[in-house]
Amino acid sequence: MRSPIAEELMPDHWKRLRDLRLASLRESPDAFGGNLEAEEMQDEGQWRAKFEQLTHLVAVIDGEDVAVLSVENLDGDFGATCWLGGCWVNPKFRGVGVMRSLIAFIDSHAAERGWDVQGLGVFSDNDDAITSYERLGFVRMGELQPSKRRPDRMFQRMIRNRTS
Repeated sequence: MRSPIAEELMPDHWKRLRDLRLASLRESPDAFGGNLEAEEMQDEGQWRAKFEQLTHLVAVIDGEDVAVLSVENLDGDFGATCWLGGCWVNPKFRGVGVMRSLIAFIDSHAAERGWDVQGLGVFSDNDDAITSYERLGFVRMGELQPSKRRPDRMFQRMIRNRTS
């Protein structure tokens, strides 16, 4: 198996985004705020519209898309200049540096895109994800917050400053 390579998707790659997003919702429905049935019904125009506010990254191994995450530029909590979301790695490829390749891509474009202070939210009971983010340099910040999409769940904000 080759090392993962991170790349940015463009609107013409909407099918790749759709396929990874739906796979993530099928495999880990409790890890995300989205709804599989609703997202399965979205048409090409709705998938392309997702590129208007977010940058979408994928990790590829041996020609196969194995992970996805989005980056949103914003002025966020704890000084975040961008927010990572929708992060998912195919279980067959966990533990081989996939997330590290995605974060390295973000870091390599941070100066030009304003991605120096990266924030994210993770459900507080997702210990594996929290541990993975901590290994990448993210630090838990603030009190647990109720999820707006899933009011029965709490999420933990985490921040990583690439220049620290």
